[in-house]
Amino acid sequence: MGSVRHVYVHLPFCAHRCGYCDFVTVVGRPGQHGAYVDALRAELEQERHVLADDLETVFLGGGTPTFTELAELERLLRAMPSVRELTVEANPETVTPEVVSSLRAAGVTRVSLGAQSFRPHLLETLERQATPDDVRRAVHLLRAAGFDNISLDLVYGIPGQSSSDLDSDLTEALALEPEHLSCYELEAKPGTRFTHAHGEELARQADAMEGYFEQVVDTLCSAGYRWYETANFCLEGRRARGRDLRARHNLGYWHGYDYLGIGIGAVSTLAGTRRRNLPGLPQYVQALAAGATPPRELEPIDAATSARERLLLGLRLDEPVVVADVEHALDRGALTRLVELELVEVMTNGRGEELRLTRRGRFLGGGVTAELMA
Repeated sequence: MGSVRHVYVHLPFCAHRCGYCDFVTVVGRPGQHGAYVDALRAELEQERHVLADDLETVFLGGGTPTFTELAELERLLRAMPSVRELTVEANPETVTPEVVSSLRAAGVTRVSLGAQSFRPHLLETLERQATPDDVRRAVHLLRAAGFDNISLDLVYGIPGQSSSDLDSDLTEALALEPEHLSCYELEAKPGTRFTHAHGEELARQADAMEGYFEQVVDTLCSAGYRWYETANFCLEGRRARGRDLRARHNLGYWHGYDYLGIGIGAVSTLAGTRRRNLPGLPQYVQALAAGATPPRELEPIDAATSARERLLLGLRLDEPVVVADVEHALDRGALTRLVELELVEVMTNGRGEELRLTRRGRFLGGGVTAELMA
């Protein structure tokens, strides 16, 4: 048996490709869902030897996993190993009583809903198919079925968005009392049709991002959420009922643990190698049907790269990074300067010297981390 305790499964199918999206997605293709699930199950079997006996998390992402034909999604979920946290991403308009019942029966413990916004004009700009009522209905269906770990995704910096729009989005989201919120800056990748349609407004929104970021953090922290990662918040204290509601799967990435990714475009890090499945659907299905490994790229991860990534990802968290783990990546002179500027704090405990960003440092995030890099 291996030692990997985190598994990512990519389900690429979507009803529509949003203009800002650069994920590996495939529109429609209902006739191919079954063959793709066959291929996923085959790849999982090929890789069983790298997995530990006591897996911690499985995350089904996309795409829109709940757009996958329900019988095929159920068949895939039945093939998943037993884990402590089983997350499925969902777009609100795909969450029906039948889907919710299937997820519950399959042992799903956590659902991540892509709300993005509750403002109709912003949803239209994003080309989202769900309405605000779809989001509310999805949450109510999940609650009625007994789900007690729901995450909502929100996006800010949307063309046409104002500070009051963001305030409304946060208020609407908090009214649904999710256990977890992920709030992301809109990233419109160069070359997407979104940048062609909204380039000027995106530039204007870029100037407002810092204010939006502080608005999100201040609002959610005041509402009893822990700002545990740059873009992620979870209930804590009495409202969490003694539970650690951080996204355990994503914590695996941020802590630098190995993980297995299966499906087209999926990435794995395994014993010093980053492995990336190529994005072609036909090639992936054909290879697995023939008993071969899927087409993929391999990239060795040397000690220096590993240390840089550990520093880059670890500083996104509100918990300290052990300096010995990132020594090769750390500019000691920059660290001294940033401590003096009260952007980084250094402490010593049983694990030796540790560092983390201060609150102000976290708002400057990437710039501070870039300074620290040797």
